[in-house]
Amino acid sequence: MSGAPRDKLSGGVSGEGAGGAVETGPDRARAPAPRSAPDKGPGRPPEARPDAPPNTPDSAALSARIAACTLCADRFAATRTAHAPRPVAVISPHARILVAGQAPGARVHASGLPFDDASGDRLRDWMGLDRAQFYDRDRIAFLPMGFCFPGYDAKGADLPPPAICARTWRAEALAAMPALRLILLVGGHAQRWHLGGKGKVADTVRGWRARLGADPALFPLPHPSWRNTAWLRKNPWFEAEAVPALRRLVEGAP
Repeated sequence: MSGAPRDKLSGGVSGEGAGGAVETGPDRARAPAPRSAPDKGPGRPPEARPDAPPNTPDSAALSARIAACTLCADRFAATRTAHAPRPVAVISPHARILVAGQAPGARVHASGLPFDDASGDRLRDWMGLDRAQFYDRDRIAFLPMGFCFPGYDAKGADLPPPAICARTWRAEALAAMPALRLILLVGGHAQRWHLGGKGKVADTVRGWRARLGADPALFPLPHPSWRNTAWLRKNPWFEAEAVPALRRLVEGAP
């Protein structure tokens, strides 16, 4: 997100969007009925683990329903951009790695490709992947906290992802990806949902080792936005310690 920095780490411009094994698409005519789901929780619910494939939701059917979602149409129409919903998420039952970000920015709203920007270049560098590897639809999924570009506030900053998106879809979407071994929690919104609590992003990132033993492993990251360049310079331990560990985990989750 491109709003003002929060917790001394900016949310950044979120480059999440479509482009995976099962992709969402432009807005459709009818919104689905909301489904009950927790506001926050662990990496994914127990029924989504690899030892329970019979309980795994159909990812293609789920993605079609997400693509048809217009729950936030009125909300988006009231923003400065007055745009229509365009859910952009990548759900793959084969993915081993999930990039859990915040919400698409305006560029992704137009292009539909996740992290297709300078933030994505930095994220790919942290992960040790080139573009082809990063967009491998059978390896990496993308599930932002809000599937659509939320629009701008009065100051021109990205609005936060609407909470109704995660409440409606997130638990079911995570359950549709039983092969996940690693979830990258990019920014505060994803960290608070998956880890619980209201801790500062900087503190959560400093504790990156805390949940590597979870199933799947949870790795908190600052948003790779240029707005966090100053923080990265002041905290060289991140690229010296956390980034090499992240690359090893990514390499180990083929």
